[in-house]
Order: sequence, then structure tokens, then C-alpha cells
Amino acid sequence: EIDLVPVYSATGGEAVFQAKATETIEKIKQDVTRHRYGDEAHLDTTVKKLGLVVPGKDYPQLQELRQEPTEDGELAFTMVWQSIDTPYKMWADPRRVSKYETFFGPGVNAEVVKIDAEQRLVGIRLTTGPKKVVEAEATAEETAAA
Repeated sequence: EIDLVPVYSATGGEAVFQAKATETIEKIKQDVTRHRYGDEAHLDTTVKKLGLVVPGKDYPQLQELRQEPTEDGELAFTMVWQSIDTPYKMWADPRRVSKYETFFGPGVNAEVVKIDAEQRLVGIRLTTGPKKVVEAEATAEETAAA
């Protein structure tokens, strides 16, 4: 049996979850907040499919979920993992990050967040809404338009 994963909700987090969560995000929350039997870890097949399991080593362990509203009213949904054996650089590899968007999509942007280096906690943050334009690109466009 695997313990339930706690969900931490910032002010307004549950309301924005109800309003903005994608079907995939809802399913993740549903799956990890109920008892599981016979699995290695919560979302064990997910981390394996994403290439985040080092052969012969322990699976990353899902520690918690975090849900919070973004400044522009979207949902930021973070899965926080303890990753003893999988290095942070594997999680944060740009090709893998774009794979997260496809895997957990549609309708989400993904980023990897270093939560606590000492405890080896890493987050995959999924944010709903349109793709963000990189600041530098926006500045160049504004300058060209002026």
C-alpha cells in the first residue's frame, strides 16, 4: 500500500483548480489522493515513461501536490518528487521538459523547479493557459514596433 499524497493549496488554489484544471491534472490528483496497492510508487509508470528512473535505482517518490493561482488567474499545479537517484539535470533537460507538456497536455505549460537541493526535492509545475512569450522576445518586438 502507498500512502496518500498531501495536497497543499495556496489561497484561492482550490477555486482555481476547480475552474482551470485539465482532465489530466484532475486525474493525477484523483489517482494520488487515494490508496494504491501493488505499485512501486505514485505515478510510477509516469516517471518510467518520462525516462526519470535510473536503471537499477529507486523510483522518484511523489511527496506532495501544490495548487495555486498564477498572477494572471491560471492554475499552477506542481508535483513535488523526492529524487534520490535521478539527478536534477535529467529532470530539467529541455527535451524532457517539452515532453512533459505533451505527456501531461494538452493545455499546459511545463517547467522544472528545484524545491530543496539538500532533500533532493524537484517539482514539475504545470501551468494552464496559453504559452508564455519569453520576455526577451517580447522586448525585441516592442522595440521594433516603436
